[in-house]
Amino acid sequence: MSKYKSVAVIYGSDSSEWEVSCRSGEFVASAIDDSIYDIYEIFARFGEWRLVALRKRNAMRVTFPEGSRPMIDKNDFSVNVLGEKVKFDFAYVVQHGAPGENGQLQGYLEMIGIPFSSCGSFASVIAFDKYACKSFVRDSGIVKTAPDAYVKRGDDIPAFCGKVAARLKMPVFVKPTQGGSSFGVTRVSTAEGLPEAIQYAFTEDPMVLVEQGISGRELTCAAYWDGSSVRALPPIEIVTDNEYFDYDAKYNGNSAEICPAPISEAETQELQHTTCALYSYLGCKGVVRMDYILAEDGLYFLEVNTIPGMTSASLVPKMVRESGQTITEFLSTIIENS
Repeated sequence: MSKYKSVAVIYGSDSSEWEVSCRSGEFVASAIDDSIYDIYEIFARFGEWRLVALRKRNAMRVTFPEGSRPMIDKNDFSVNVLGEKVKFDFAYVVQHGAPGENGQLQGYLEMIGIPFSSCGSFASVIAFDKYACKSFVRDSGIVKTAPDAYVKRGDDIPAFCGKVAARLKMPVFVKPTQGGSSFGVTRVSTAEGLPEAIQYAFTEDPMVLVEQGISGRELTCAAYWDGSSVRALPPIEIVTDNEYFDYDAKYNGNSAEICPAPISEAETQELQHTTCALYSYLGCKGVVRMDYILAEDGLYFLEVNTIPGMTSASLVPKMVRESGQTITEFLSTIIENS
């Protein structure tokens, strides 16, 4: 017997990732078990939340044309649709970027008492900021982190670049501290390229992380709570001909995503154990993906994805299928145990 009747899938976002978020959200909504739940799709962007489609149990999906989509009442997280007021029981959050990944949406749901699929507001705030998250993880002693430096808009950029050139080995990665899908990210091979890369990162966020590149194999692993323990999914190795796993490699097919990763059993166990340990340490909830580099001197943590991509071709669905579960079964596990 399910805890919930109506599940609202929230997608879209206020960030550059909003279109990717829509693809993830539509896939999640299509895969949720409609023999158990009524499913409502909410497109949320810049404070306007509207009902895009609904699928009642064992019924066809009904869509609403743009211009006549019912408005969501955020006072009680409900909607008036087809002559009925529906108050949503559960929120499945598939917003990449703000406000669904930085803790703002989670804070709203916590305040009005609606259970939801993702990490809570505090864990989301920490995980979404790459510099804060790395600092948090570095202090845990669970896994290595690459040397880095931090700069914000308004700082003395030439002086900062001089410090980076003296402290960090090239190449480095220049990243907005908040954001995903590699928007605003540049791989820099010479000190002369730093100022332009930093300014480019500032177009996405006023705070920027410069991280020393680590040579090795790029791996990713996801973990989730199954109701009794934290479980890790089979890891994936990412191989790309691009300089790194950028937007083009992620979404235009210019990478090979090998699942399970062709690494030793000991390396697999270390990767899964580390992912579960970080999941617990950060206080995660739902399904969370962690990215790493496996170098000659060990495993290095890169970042946490608290709202990982969930299109049919995304990494987590590949891991789920490799684990022997269907996506529908997996989503039911997340909904019932979040």
